Amino acid sequence: MRDTLSRQDCDLLLKLARETILGKLGQKKHDLDDLTAKFSDLVNTEKRGTFVSLHKQGTLRGCIGNIEPVKTIFEGIRDNAVHAAFKDSRFKPLALEELKDTCIEISILTRPKKLEYTDFQGLIARLRPKIDGVIIQKHYRTATFLPQVWDQLSAPEVFLSQLCMKAGLAPDEWKTGQLEVSTYQVQMFEETSV
Repeated sequence: MRDTLSRQDCDLLLKLARETILGKLGQKKHDLDDLTAKFSDLVNTEKRGTFVSLHKQGTLRGCIGNIEPVKTIFEGIRDNAVHAAFKDSRFKPLALEELKDTCIEISILTRPKKLEYTDFQGLIARLRPKIDGVIIQKHYRTATFLPQVWDQLSAPEVFLSQLCMKAGLAPDEWKTGQLEVSTYQVQMFEETSV
């Protein structure tokens, strides 16, 4: 598995995400079939986890993705762009007039790897802030933070407490040593101008 996408693929994926959202808003500008033909085989055939995040004037406006590699990169970005814009339950659906002030960010994930640890000090020692995305799971409760979240929650204790709350667990659940923890890395890229 090749880990990184070319600059051309990154630029085309950002365009795909924006054009897909515009299409759902009834403002189709380009034929997506023409765009699709320009992608590398990697984008069209390799299955990877993907996330699409929307930021309106620097504030999160939507973020949806899949951790597991269940879709090709192309399919994941297309589908997650729609979900981030219109189906993130934390936000109302994106309106056309908002899109001009909204920056699109894409994350392409590596396959998650289980993190072995014995106690909470070991867990903190094994995490790599700003490098690792983290998935926690206990029974049916699960949550993830992309590596970019370390920018807002730089202390590992705060990062893990917030992640536990996102999963619907007690904030100090990470101290029990009973969580299944996995990590992954991302190739993140975003629009340079909106």
